[in-house]
Amino acid sequence: MTVLAQIAARVSGACPVTPDDRRAAIDAIIDTLACMVAGRDDGATQAVLAARTPSPGVCDAATGQRTTVAEAALINGVAAHALDFDDNFGPGMSHASAVMVPALIAVGQQAGATGRALVDAYLAGLEAQALAGQGVRPHHYTAGWHGTSTVAPIGSAAGAALIAGLDPEGIAQAMSLATSTACGPKGQFGTSAKPFHAGVAARNAAEAALFAGAGLRGRADILERPQGFGDLFGAGVPAAWDIDPAAPHVIGVEGLSPKLHPCCGSTHNGIDMVHDLRHAHGFGPEDVESITIAVALANYRNLAYGDPQDEMEARFSMQYCIARAMYQDVLSLQDFTPEAVTDPVIRAFLPKVEMVLLSEEEQQAALKAPHRATIVLKDGRRFEAMRDFARGTIRDPLHAAQKRAKFVDCLGGGDAAGAIYDRLCAMDELPDLSLIGAVIARGARALEDRVLQPA
Repeated sequence: MTVLAQIAARVSGACPVTPDDRRAAIDAIIDTLACMVAGRDDGATQAVLAARTPSPGVCDAATGQRTTVAEAALINGVAAHALDFDDNFGPGMSHASAVMVPALIAVGQQAGATGRALVDAYLAGLEAQALAGQGVRPHHYTAGWHGTSTVAPIGSAAGAALIAGLDPEGIAQAMSLATSTACGPKGQFGTSAKPFHAGVAARNAAEAALFAGAGLRGRADILERPQGFGDLFGAGVPAAWDIDPAAPHVIGVEGLSPKLHPCCGSTHNGIDMVHDLRHAHGFGPEDVESITIAVALANYRNLAYGDPQDEMEARFSMQYCIARAMYQDVLSLQDFTPEAVTDPVIRAFLPKVEMVLLSEEEQQAALKAPHRATIVLKDGRRFEAMRDFARGTIRDPLHAAQKRAKFVDCLGGGDAAGAIYDRLCAMDELPDLSLIGAVIARGARALEDRVLQPA
């Protein structure tokens, strides 16, 4: 049985799903919708819109218009990832939801899917991402491949195929076709090409499902065969898949990492350590002589901007994010604007922050090595911390109020945004995807009269 066949069998109903798993999936979909709305006006999204003339269709896009599956998935995928506020997914080495949610909503709207079907498809796609990435993790990502562009479309195609009504063989074929679209170098981080990666991946996943449903075919063994995905994308390390058909769903074991701060996930351990030390010992930015953050190689390569010149570079700057963390407890969307990046107080602090590599021994001791922070104060005191997971992960999850506040903030605030959040929390009960589509296309304020009425 090929790897894709095993994955397709598992996500077609063989994988156990608990009520907590479904709740986590709903939370992830809602969080991604919030990021999508917040990213509609970003330069990356607007550039994609300006360059295209969307064709009429039945799928809601951030243009405020209805367009085709492919166009909606592309536009909404760019918007979802534009601000780097969307979740991370370790097993897929990806921004799983920024690819999957736009693809599934677009295919689901065309298929007339229910909210429950959307959640089912999300769980299928996430599990498929984890299993597809298993064979090349972590070498694929460390070598410089952007898993959002490579692994995520393969897994997302499985979810898209499921919501489109394909059988296990059709799901495997959708994943095979999506494998042929895998591409995306991490060297593009800090530019608008990065959110473009997510949009293209969402479009590729959606189209792979539609093409498979129409009869297009690829190799069923394309992950493991010579000159297949593992052979080409494994960074010289032999790829290996070991799929346990009885294993619990990945969302309940490793989980997702929704973001508390709208910047690269590689900065988050550092931000959290600085907050922990600052609150524990009561020092302020004026007391600091130096801050050193030690990270693993993949994270070091992700954060290429020690002296960021714009908001995109700032999202991939450890120095900028740590400077901000010394002055505030949460980094917000307002901290990543052209004006914020030139803040003289923050720029004066940047030279105090250094990012270094963990030792080879530390990096090899764990699949995901803990990061270290060392803060030296002007009076000679020295504080150290270590973290291998950020706030928002399954080991330190966001609480309900934080999730709701992020959604409301991304939608512009107000009672309508809160009401939408409450409706979406009952996603399994939605008879169709019209509310979700309306949020994408129109935003909270335009929906105020509708969502504030009794359900």
